Amino acid sequence: MCFADGSLAPAAPGAGQAGDQRALTLTAADGTAVLAHECRAASPATVGVVVLPDVRGLHGYYRDLTVRLAELGWDAVAIDYFGRTAPTEDRSDAFAFMPHVQQTTPEGVAADTQAGVAHLRSLGVEQVFTLGFCFGGGYSWRQSADTPGLAGSIGFYGRAAAALPVVDAMTAPLLMLVAGADANIPVADPKQIADQAQVLVDFVVFADAPHSFFDRTAPEHAAACRLAWDHITAFVTAHS
Repeated sequence: MCFADGSLAPAAPGAGQAGDQRALTLTAADGTAVLAHECRAASPATVGVVVLPDVRGLHGYYRDLTVRLAELGWDAVAIDYFGRTAPTEDRSDAFAFMPHVQQTTPEGVAADTQAGVAHLRSLGVEQVFTLGFCFGGGYSWRQSADTPGLAGSIGFYGRAAAALPVVDAMTAPLLMLVAGADANIPVADPKQIADQAQVLVDFVVFADAPHSFFDRTAPEHAAACRLAWDHITAFVTAHS
């Protein structure tokens, strides 16, 4: 897993005020109830972000991240993957996530992502991006092929395996934020996507950063967090 219960998303440089936030339930195309959390921008937004969490699903870190995104003037909704299998909404450290991760499918992740996209469009958002972490990072890149109409797909320290099968079908540009000191995912792994994709790819390696560095409770990685936000905001601006 990427983040513990006490982890918090870092604030973006120059962030303003967020609007209202709330828990909600979306409905995927196959009828699955998708646990979600949204935060609205303080003013009407034309940009929206669907957050794809790590293996923990809709953990508190990702609810917090929707606020950080809304502070940039973007509507944001974080989704959960486990509506088809998990009997409760608990996604704390006590949640035994791996049996549910093993039952996810690319089709299910895409359906849940598309429910998030549809929700943001219903709010008036015109340009939608995905933003994922680890398990969700690889699947965020995959949405460049699986979810039509995205403005871009952003992922932190994702694995190539999720996206490589559809790399030739990708249509949205990719921002790949890679931890250079990741003990679990070597740089060469996601680099396979960057080398094979025929869409625009911004491949960024944070040389001394470990897996899960994007965390406000890890001050030693504050500079890398600021740089990551710079890349995210530049990417969104360029493709909005």
